[in-house]
Amino acid sequence: MSTTRRPSDGLLARVNFPLYAVDMLTSRHVLVAGGGGSSKTGVANGFEIYEIFHNGQHFCAQEIVRYETGANVVMNFAVRNEGRRALLCAGQESHCQMYFVNPRVLSDDGKEEVSIISDYKSNRDNHDVRAHENGLRNRRNTTSSVEDLPNGHTANAAEDKQPLPTVPPDQNSNMKRHLKFDIKVGNSVQSDFLPTEPLQRVVRIGPNGDIMVTGGTDGHLRVWSFPKMSLIADIKAHSKEIDDIDISPDSKYIITIAKDRLGIVWDIKTAKRHYDLNWDTPEGIKYLYKRCRYGTIETQRDQYRLFCIANPLGKVGKQRGYLQQWDCSTGTLRLAVGIDESLSSLAVRDDGRFVAIGTMFSGSVSMYIAFSLQRVLHVDNAHSMFVTGLQFLPVTNEEGPPVSSDTEAAVLSISVDNKVCIHSLQQRHTIPAWLAIILIVIVLLAAFTLCSYLGL
Repeated sequence: MSTTRRPSDGLLARVNFPLYAVDMLTSRHVLVAGGGGSSKTGVANGFEIYEIFHNGQHFCAQEIVRYETGANVVMNFAVRNEGRRALLCAGQESHCQMYFVNPRVLSDDGKEEVSIISDYKSNRDNHDVRAHENGLRNRRNTTSSVEDLPNGHTANAAEDKQPLPTVPPDQNSNMKRHLKFDIKVGNSVQSDFLPTEPLQRVVRIGPNGDIMVTGGTDGHLRVWSFPKMSLIADIKAHSKEIDDIDISPDSKYIITIAKDRLGIVWDIKTAKRHYDLNWDTPEGIKYLYKRCRYGTIETQRDQYRLFCIANPLGKVGKQRGYLQQWDCSTGTLRLAVGIDESLSSLAVRDDGRFVAIGTMFSGSVSMYIAFSLQRVLHVDNAHSMFVTGLQFLPVTNEEGPPVSSDTEAAVLSISVDNKVCIHSLQQRHTIPAWLAIILIVIVLLAAFTLCSYLGL
């Protein structure tokens, strides 16, 4: 049984450009990207970094950094956090551009301290407006793109009522510390070679941080060493453009899906085809895989599941998409749930417990239990246009404590309507196992006593 959105959920932030990609930069910072393209429309291209926190009543967002990428729209990206810095690989037209995201902790007297993301807890004072030659701007709240909202999601209100806790001072200093991010441009490689209008559609970094994979309009799966970005393998994987790629948690397999209706799992070590995804489509309708994600299994950390969303190909009238769960050992379809709409985005929480989907036409967001695909949350019309990206707030992140809240799960959603929204699942009350056993014993004893009394 699904529930609807909590009244305190909804819009976290609004930027001034369409959003296409979202990911967690740290356990508390979210990175969103997009833009209006190279045409002279006046719409910016770039990144925004927000810090997410919960003030005891609802989630709030504070803008930390805005970084503009000039004429290059950011359609996709992947993040690798290395503790003292993060590496960001962004798809910009036919190229994959690397950025170095360096956090710095400043004390109140302006002196820089050694910064490690994993021991950072920010406050929101003294975010000075400062322009840089590379397009980076650190902003005060007064210039933040977080809007004043009726439900209290305001940067200023959040500061006045309950600011984020500051970094505790060390034994030798009573000064507070503040977070800054420096973004620097790194190397760039061409990742798509279609003769006309080449475009990188997706990039992923392996869980071990040693490889990067890209896919785009030329249908090639390219495997790169990381972070050097030197080409390791170039596989003609599909006859049409690749829509999505993911790497298994054990870094042994890569799945690619494309507009040729194929879903293929590749062996990373041999660079050869492992198996194809095949299923009996309803009523013989042709379906097109749209997104794919691996997810770990909570009780078996060395095993994982594969999730996909699929939409009918060229069907006129009411669309019916599917959320699918696949057995990774055999490549067979285990579960499938039909949704009365075409689907656009997919996310799996870092512990593998929940899956979220976004829809194409109504801009709705739903959350499911991963092992059973039972829907537990549905937010209708979360966005005014299709959902371009989803990202769960992490619960097992190693880069620091996750955002603490009174919710069981929370997922961020973005869209080309320029909005960053959040949707949370309330804690579901369940009976502990020991109490369930006691109740069963009581019921059995009562039934036995009743039968003895009646002489049965």
